[in-house]
Amino acid sequence: MQIIKSNKAQYEYDIHALVKAFYPEWEWKVLTPESVVRDKKIRETAPVMELEFRDNEVKLTIFSSLHKLKNTHESIQREENNDAADEAQIYTWCNTEQTEPAEYKNAFKRFLYTALQEEMGISLPWGNLTGIRPTKIAMTMLENGANEREVAAYLREKHFVSEEKIELGIEIAQRERVILSRLHYEDGYSLYIGIPFCPTTCLYCSFTSYPIGVWRERVSDYLTALEREMEAMAEMYRDKILDTVYIGGGTPTSLSAEELDRLFTKLKSTFDFRSVQEFTVEAGRADSITEDKLRVLYRHGVTRISVNPQTMKQETLKLIGRQHTVEQVVDAFRMARKVGFDNINMDIILGLPGETKEDVEATIESILAMTPDSLTVHSLAVKRASGLHKWIEENGITAYNNTEETMRIAADGARAMAMEPYYLYRQKNMSGNFENVGYSVKDKYGIYNILIMEEMQTIVALGAGSITKRVFPDGRIERCDNVKEVAQYIDRIEEMIERKRFLLSE
Repeated sequence: MQIIKSNKAQYEYDIHALVKAFYPEWEWKVLTPESVVRDKKIRETAPVMELEFRDNEVKLTIFSSLHKLKNTHESIQREENNDAADEAQIYTWCNTEQTEPAEYKNAFKRFLYTALQEEMGISLPWGNLTGIRPTKIAMTMLENGANEREVAAYLREKHFVSEEKIELGIEIAQRERVILSRLHYEDGYSLYIGIPFCPTTCLYCSFTSYPIGVWRERVSDYLTALEREMEAMAEMYRDKILDTVYIGGGTPTSLSAEELDRLFTKLKSTFDFRSVQEFTVEAGRADSITEDKLRVLYRHGVTRISVNPQTMKQETLKLIGRQHTVEQVVDAFRMARKVGFDNINMDIILGLPGETKEDVEATIESILAMTPDSLTVHSLAVKRASGLHKWIEENGITAYNNTEETMRIAADGARAMAMEPYYLYRQKNMSGNFENVGYSVKDKYGIYNILIMEEMQTIVALGAGSITKRVFPDGRIERCDNVKEVAQYIDRIEEMIERKRFLLSE
């Protein structure tokens, strides 16, 4: 655990995110005077970085003998420290212009980013952007009348974003504007339904999921609670227009064909689907997909499904806990085509443990042979709650790696299938500090994927572990969440409903 000490409780998230992006091999903690640190050992650990906020000046001290700092940016003044034993390097930033809190924060992030950039001698593809929605900046500027040149200049000068990512972000923002123009914002909403069961838990996964084999006897109880929540929600929003429906998890197709039929029958009889533009089910893992399940989905009007290999390397599938073969992925995809699905997405993850450039090339070649309608390319993110976090502690961070080259291999493969990038988001602790990108052929875009990222429409979420987000006309967003544990969700369903009633009737 590496410690960053700050004399002010301010910008802890941004400090942590930027430092972690430059030093992914270490765990970091930002300590402030207000921090509550129970672990005495952490509290007494000497900091490797220290931030001191003083009136209009910020002083950054980096205690390190591992890297020689270089100073090429005119906005940072380097000072020499006489204490050679600490080999401290000190950077100072004097704020003489920014008075608005938001602008001051952005200016501080530019200072911190530039100091770390010079210490490490590298640049990050997304510059000092630490949020998960980098395209939202471009989208907002375009909506407010800025042209592409002005957006590019802002991202370049204010956030140090690379030219490649600037181009990608603007392209996606422009495409999103067209796709979302058909939706109802103030008088509409989208619906998410979570099925928190999986065949097994994947090594990298941190989502709420429970082994279906253990919970098989309580699936009916779960569906009963879910049906109660559906009824209450449909009544609350009876005057609203339903634009998209997304059933995720977990793995929804962990349910049996009969359970899926029960779920969809209740869903279609409870909500008005006449205005629904997209109905997605995350079929996901090949070991959960059967022809009878696919026929249930198709019969109930599901318009978009996912068949997600993550990789087409058998050894990696075994390592990450997927109990199916590469051949099963191909069979599941062909089965979905045979049933009649003409909008099939596939997910892959770059940076999985031990995978090489050649492995990524082989995965893309296999996907090209199947020709899905969309491809979502994830850059592996290490979640603290996942088994992968412990695996890396035991095997070392170099065991997983994503690079510009592998990202480009995937992007070129998507382009070879006539796909365009249409949505993008980032996560904490992403391999290579890259991004997740959704590619699609024309008119097969995942609308819900854009909505969940751009936060322009209310999304009502049902099921254990789901989070409802209400978007108000003034842009304000408020949330309420359902309990994660399945048994608690079943027992406390009326409480979950009341939480939504309080939020949505406001």
